[in-house]
Amino acid sequence: MAMQRFRSFLYFALFYPGTIVYCIASLIAAASSPRALQRVVRGWSDFHHQLVHHLLGIRWEQEGVVPPGPYLVAIKHQAMVETIECLRLVDTPVVVMKQLYVQMPLLGAVMRRYGVIPVDREAGASALREMMALGKAAKAAGRPIVIFPEGTRVPVGQAPELRPGFAGLYRALGMPVVPVALDSGRLWPKGLLKRAGTIRVHIGETIPPGLKRDEIERRVHTALNQFELSAQASPELLGR
Repeated sequence: MAMQRFRSFLYFALFYPGTIVYCIASLIAAASSPRALQRVVRGWSDFHHQLVHHLLGIRWEQEGVVPPGPYLVAIKHQAMVETIECLRLVDTPVVVMKQLYVQMPLLGAVMRRYGVIPVDREAGASALREMMALGKAAKAAGRPIVIFPEGTRVPVGQAPELRPGFAGLYRALGMPVVPVALDSGRLWPKGLLKRAGTIRVHIGETIPPGLKRDEIERRVHTALNQFELSAQASPELLGR
């Protein structure tokens, strides 16, 4: 346990200064071309992936791949780690995220140039219109859109209903959905200490556009929570 605490501390000690360096490099690259910026952001995600693997002893076991192109990629959200790993999992995605993160100094500037869709639940109709406009621009550019439809991190074993914004975006954009289930929360709880082990990732079957709200929410909810559902059938899996 003491060694894992040291490894976790070292991870944070390297990740945050490294992120500042990548942010500065990203802003410089943004002045060159969007593609240059995308390469630097992907490099930052690769840097984080290597820290997670070599310092924390966390591996990724992935079943399936996310197809390239304009898809709505709906990802289970249990920990911070998948918000960065999604930049490797999906090719140059536009990410739906809380307005709070987009307003962060330096990192927020990089995110806005790279391509994000900010969500401000307190701003009302104007924010919703901006969200839809940015989504349509991403689709027109042929870029996938990553969304965490639960809206916030969910404790292991829980499967809450999806936020209504997901179905609204699905209906407005008319994009097929690729659901992604994972179980990162077992190894990545809140706080400093992270656990070594394997995070499982399952890329689900693509769901077509045009379904009614109840149907798309039901299918995505089931796909995202396949690990939770299997753990409920076999409770010992939660402790793996």
